[in-house]
Amino acid sequence: MQREALEVDVLIVGGGPAGLSAALRLAQLQQQQGGEPLSIAVLEKARDAGAHMLSGAVLDPSTLRDLIPDFKEKGAPLAAEVQRDRVYFLGETGSLRLPIIPPPLRNHGNYIISLNQFVRWLAEQAEGQGIDFFSGFAGQNVLTDGDRVIGVRTGDRGIGRHGDHKSTFEPGVDITAKVTIFCDGVRGNLTKELLRQFQLGRGRQPEQFALGIKELWEVPAGRLDPGTVMHSLGYPLRPEEFGGGFIYGLPDNRISLGFVVGLDYKDPLFDPHMAFNRFKRHPLVTTLLEGGQMVRYGAKAMPEGGWNTIPQPYLDGALIAGDAGGFVNSMRLKGIHLAMRTGMLAAETAFEAIRAGDTSAAGLSRYQSKIDASPVRAELYPVRNVHQAFGHGLFTGLAFAGLSVLTGGRWAEDLHGHPGHERMKTLTWYYGTPDTSITPHNQPPVDRRLTFDKVTNVHYSGTAHDEDQPSHLLVHTEVCSTICGPEYGHPCTRFCPANVYEIVREPDPSTPLGPGVPRLQINASNCVHCKTCDIMDPYQVITWVAPEGGGGPQYNGM
Repeated sequence: MQREALEVDVLIVGGGPAGLSAALRLAQLQQQQGGEPLSIAVLEKARDAGAHMLSGAVLDPSTLRDLIPDFKEKGAPLAAEVQRDRVYFLGETGSLRLPIIPPPLRNHGNYIISLNQFVRWLAEQAEGQGIDFFSGFAGQNVLTDGDRVIGVRTGDRGIGRHGDHKSTFEPGVDITAKVTIFCDGVRGNLTKELLRQFQLGRGRQPEQFALGIKELWEVPAGRLDPGTVMHSLGYPLRPEEFGGGFIYGLPDNRISLGFVVGLDYKDPLFDPHMAFNRFKRHPLVTTLLEGGQMVRYGAKAMPEGGWNTIPQPYLDGALIAGDAGGFVNSMRLKGIHLAMRTGMLAAETAFEAIRAGDTSAAGLSRYQSKIDASPVRAELYPVRNVHQAFGHGLFTGLAFAGLSVLTGGRWAEDLHGHPGHERMKTLTWYYGTPDTSITPHNQPPVDRRLTFDKVTNVHYSGTAHDEDQPSHLLVHTEVCSTICGPEYGHPCTRFCPANVYEIVREPDPSTPLGPGVPRLQINASNCVHCKTCDIMDPYQVITWVAPEGGGGPQYNGM
């Protein structure tokens, strides 16, 4: 197939905080040092800048201040400066407010933001510096020459669901670069390909993740002052489960409300979306939302493993930054500033390597040295074992987190974590029976005023895909009816927060009066690109790949 080719000096895959910070830093270095101008391109799968960006979000502005010192004068969309912090331990009907805010959760000097609006503003700053920003183009494959990364191929457009070429067919473009910086987000499909092909995680702890579910609400005046940050732990999670809730006060009577669940739970019947609905029905939350209206919904996985799970972030011709590399501080519940910082450090490394004429792994290994000497390591290394400690239960994790703060994380031996899908137990192991009709928790009623079903929530995510395209959720082996159903009770129907996976029953001629043969139905057009299925499937037979560029959620204001 004849493909169009584009050659640039630096290709940045992913137009989020890491990718755009890398682009801006490259532009600054070029202005400061002069010389032959570098051609820089940013590739973004969303239909416009920021459309796929989802976070709580509380921004530590330290990196922004270094990247754009006059960010306020340039109109950075910082919704509200944090004025007060509150932390609650929730019981089923009551709550206990902690009298002292733990140091990692103190947010003085930070800002509550919409990550969608913030990234849109960053993209405007980058385009103002002459950076080429290509939105609606999904990176589909890594281009290599032996052990060297030479660029990325974008996905073909206009392919029908059965693989046929429609009249609108356009082959993807091969974009080659001297250095490619991968910022394709948590469980990025291209970074995942790099990790597998080049064994970049060798010698590291296994990656670990959490799922964040968020709604944006408009509530009656006076419910929550702008700049208020509330975090909770406890109900509706059990001590064996990691996670908690957040509620942030925004201007114009809006509330950012969400729930985070560790994707390493044991119960095969656990449903994160159901837990989120139970959280909203807690009296503390209900009193804030009553009489209000939900205006937007979204869900996204996040890297939680910490410093010891970060893969080697450099190889011949390529660097990895941001959530794609796992640069998140789960103890502080923050990663935007670390994504921006690693994007800047990747840009500096790429610029120096290209000017020196050495973009080999040896030449790009300065990136690791820059990370080690930066605030990234200083922040992440002391808390490198905290998430792993929560694998032993809530109270063990809290005790370990407290000791990490007191000692700076100095321990004789690092804790060992496990991939989340390996921690999920079978029905027989967990419940003592393979009966899938067990109800592990009370199902909260769905009233479509306070609580919603998954399909309704997806409608509020703005998600849209061309229905006539191949499924971007690849199930490699059909194990649903033979193994997964009997052993785990089809957990994909529960861990997905968008009702993508559904078990339908086909008539069985041998037992016409029976329940029928279970068949997996994939509603790919519902997908909000959270990557949970790629992470949590117990048999690891689901692979998320990018759909046709421009598809997915539209997280306006999130």
